Formats: sequence, structure tokens, C-alpha cells
Amino acid sequence: MFDNILVPFDGSKGGEKALQRAIEMANLTGAKLTILTIYRHHSMLEASLSMVRAEDPGNMDDIMSAHAKEVAEAAKKQAIEAGAKSVRAFVRGGQPARSIIAFAKEHDHDLIVIGSRGMGSVEDYLLGSVSHKVTGLAKCPVLVV
Repeated sequence: MFDNILVPFDGSKGGEKALQRAIEMANLTGAKLTILTIYRHHSMLEASLSMVRAEDPGNMDDIMSAHAKEVAEAAKKQAIEAGAKSVRAFVRGGQPARSIIAFAKEHDHDLIVIGSRGMGSVEDYLLGSVSHKVTGLAKCPVLVV
């Protein structure tokens, strides 16, 4: 049925539910499971704030990327512990919905399992959720959990 399942994961409750469902489906079908964590690039305001914090002088993109890697690796570990046989985890920076769609197309995923609500910003509430955008743009089936 499905051979290559993509689950965008941000560590939210909705993301956890989607991850669990994707793991179940991968275990039932023998599909490969790919976990994708996306971080948004920081704004100029965030960059200026990071320059005045002497205790944390790191580049915001580097900090956000490192956190995203931790989230993705924790999800991968959880999937393996739950019995998933073929699990990969990736991190990308960018706009979440567009990045998910591009990644799914680039890697020939035949199903996207996504949480109905994640850790979106206020902007997402005004302009539409990531899951809503993904369902409208994806060329493969999308299961919203």
C-alpha cells in the first residue's frame, strides 16, 4: 500500500500523535519511515537580540538547527523503540509547508502523516495552519492526525 511515509515532526502534541500513527502504519505495511523536522530561519529582530546576550552569543540559526536535530533524533529513537525497521531523520530550515512539500517530492514519499496543529506561530492561525497548506499542495495522500 504505502512504501515511503513522511512524518513532519516538531515535538508538539499533534506531532506526537502523527508520529505514533506513522509508526503504526510503517509497522503494519513494512514502509520506510522518514521523520522531517523543520526550523524557521530567525528574523533580524531575533538576530539583534542574540547579539546583546553575552551568556549566549551563538548564531540563532545554529541554535535552532541544533535544537531541531535533537527533536528529530529523539523522534527517530522513539520510532525504533516502537519497532519501526527502516527509519531516517532529517532537518531542514525554511518555511514549513513549502519545505515539507519539496522534501516529499524530492524523496518520492507516497504518504505524509502530519499533526493537525503543531508549534505554529500566531501568523499560522491567521494565514492557515501548516497541515492545511500541506493538504492543499501535496501531490501524494496526506493523513492529518
